[in-house]
Amino acid sequence: MTEVVIRGGTILTVDKESRVLAGDVLCRDGRIVQVGGDAVPAGRDYEILDAEGCIVLPGLVQTHVHTCQTLARGRADELALLDWLRTVVWPYEAALARDDVAAAARLGMAELLLGGTTTIQDMGTVRHTDAIFEAARAAGIRATIGKAMMDAGDIAGLGEATRASLDESAALCRAWHGAEGGRLRYAYAPRFVLSCSEDLLRAVAAEARGFGARIHTHASENRDELAAVRRERGDDNVAYLDRVGLTGHDVGLAHCVWLADRERAIMAETGTHLLHCPSSNLKLASGVADIPELRAMGVSVSLGADGAPCNNNLDGFLEMRLAALIHRPRVGPAAIPASQIVRMATLGGAAALGLDASVGSIETGKRADVLVVAADTPHAAPAESAYSTVVFAARASDVRHVVVDGRVTVRDRTLLTLDAARAVADARARARRIFDRI
Repeated sequence: MTEVVIRGGTILTVDKESRVLAGDVLCRDGRIVQVGGDAVPAGRDYEILDAEGCIVLPGLVQTHVHTCQTLARGRADELALLDWLRTVVWPYEAALARDDVAAAARLGMAELLLGGTTTIQDMGTVRHTDAIFEAARAAGIRATIGKAMMDAGDIAGLGEATRASLDESAALCRAWHGAEGGRLRYAYAPRFVLSCSEDLLRAVAAEARGFGARIHTHASENRDELAAVRRERGDDNVAYLDRVGLTGHDVGLAHCVWLADRERAIMAETGTHLLHCPSSNLKLASGVADIPELRAMGVSVSLGADGAPCNNNLDGFLEMRLAALIHRPRVGPAAIPASQIVRMATLGGAAALGLDASVGSIETGKRADVLVVAADTPHAAPAESAYSTVVFAARASDVRHVVVDGRVTVRDRTLLTLDAARAVADARARARRIFDRI
């Protein structure tokens, strides 16, 4: 029996009542068995994580990241989306060997775990997706991962045959979907409309659902992208995806900055999830998605940092702060309250991945994915409102402890599952070699 006691914090449960409790959280054999009060372990062998002066909340869930891109951090800082892809990101991805992908994933996952993100949905490149799964298995992070699928368009070095892309995705799904007791799962990941044939997209809609896997793609991020989709496919982006079967409760669409009214209605009516990436949308000058209006229509919204070259970090706290602030000049100071931002970053993300029955809130019976963030720092004190502190004051560097599936992955700001210093050194050396080649 494995037990972890998170002792003495202010607990943001993110349950139906949004209760804020005091006391302990007791985790046993990977599940939460007590929330609040004084926890008494059942056995003699248990671990205590000190949470005095801290806020305890569900692990952050980022529903759109690209850990394979981490070695390209800082290499594409002043480009719009399509130029960013064609001149930097796609040549970089085409140059990646398997060990490079593994190194990029380890670096990204080290950053994510140290910053309190316990669950990700990750889109790899077209090759070496098994290396990302292996990194996630070692890191102890909860991850839904898919290989990027690209069989059309101007994608020199990354293009693949339609059937080969589908067959590789199916093999990866069989190998990894449900691995590590369900901690690792597969998502079919057609990159975006402009890099995918209609035959591929229609096949993804059928084959992913045959496996019970999620579907993860990009949509309506950039105006030039929209114009190209209309020109090539004769319809707006999300409307076209709906036509080929790629909307629904099992589909996550990253960005959705530029949506026609009928596309907003499609997303609301079909239960399609919007994966909001505020930092990325600002850095690439793509725009600001109309998140308050879409949420009011019933669209499910979660958060993601996207990739390191378009952010340039994977900090879930920064995404929460931006998501709370960027809509206020247009909508007003109550555009999205802090409590709703925290829900979006935790239970909302879990819902987007079909995991809300298992993670995303601190409730008895759920898997033990929990983070502890210090609230007694000069920039956070006096921390009278826990929600306000988390959204507007806390930083990734304030994360003190992280538990994933009942396993302590970060203790006292030290990553236990990966060698963070080695990951950084390896990444630096590999990045230099890759960009020297390309």
